[in-house]
Amino acid sequence: MAEEDAKKLENVEVAEEVTVEAPAEEKFAKAGKKSKKHVEEVKAEEERQARKAERATADAVEKPKGAKPVTRPRIERRGKKYQEVAKLVEKGKVYNLKEAIELALKTTPVKFDASVEIHARLGVDPRQADQNIRTTLVLPNGNGKTVRVAVFAPLDLCKAAKSAGADIAEDEEFLKQLEKGEINFDVLISTPQYMPKLGKFARLLGPKGLMPNPKAGTVTMDVEKAVKESKAGKVEYRVDKQSIVHIGVGKASFGADKLLENTNAFFDSLKSQKPASLKGSYVKSVFITTTMGPSIEVENLYN
Repeated sequence: MAEEDAKKLENVEVAEEVTVEAPAEEKFAKAGKKSKKHVEEVKAEEERQARKAERATADAVEKPKGAKPVTRPRIERRGKKYQEVAKLVEKGKVYNLKEAIELALKTTPVKFDASVEIHARLGVDPRQADQNIRTTLVLPNGNGKTVRVAVFAPLDLCKAAKSAGADIAEDEEFLKQLEKGEINFDVLISTPQYMPKLGKFARLLGPKGLMPNPKAGTVTMDVEKAVKESKAGKVEYRVDKQSIVHIGVGKASFGADKLLENTNAFFDSLKSQKPASLKGSYVKSVFITTTMGPSIEVENLYN
């Protein structure tokens, strides 16, 4: 009996040594912070933060304290075509207007018919009412764009607008299109008495720059004249918050002579808008460029 008891005791000790407790399975909730998906996401985020901290520590060791990141010059961050044509523009040189236009046509890096733009920095304060320049002009050779003109006016004026070339000329039907959010025009012309009806569409038209405005000549009784001017290349320009005027004066396909004529018409218009209360320089700097092309500084013709 003693021997049997001893053997049983040995078997129990061996079983205790061999038996390993299996880890209890982690229980997850179906949803919420204790769900399996959320727990895995937390672990993944902790690992990501740990890797981020390791990288930050490694960068701190590699880079000396106070060292600034090395950035490439702006010209090197441009495309190859831009870099190639930019070499034609002499750095620091101020060109006369004719030279600048001819050079702009040579430095257009795009395959399509690029727009030619003028950017003039003025010495005005746009916060002053009399210095907040905004006006329109008709470019002698147009601006090269096909303009869709809509007229919102009484039926008798709509007929005259249609004969003048308006794409849309309607009364109440036009409001139904706006209610649907349909905008199939680039310029909207209205009569003064019809302006209150457009008030509820200010949030639709305003951000797109389509709300008629007396200063832009789009609120008028002479809708026929307004349509003809818009179709002929009437453009609007205004000074922005940085006191800069931006305007497109045509397309590269116009050629230097037509672009020069349009540009002179713009500068004559700009000169006529000089505020009487302005002290100091009126035009501080002028640059000409094409779409995606390099800027060319132009001699300051008007002060």
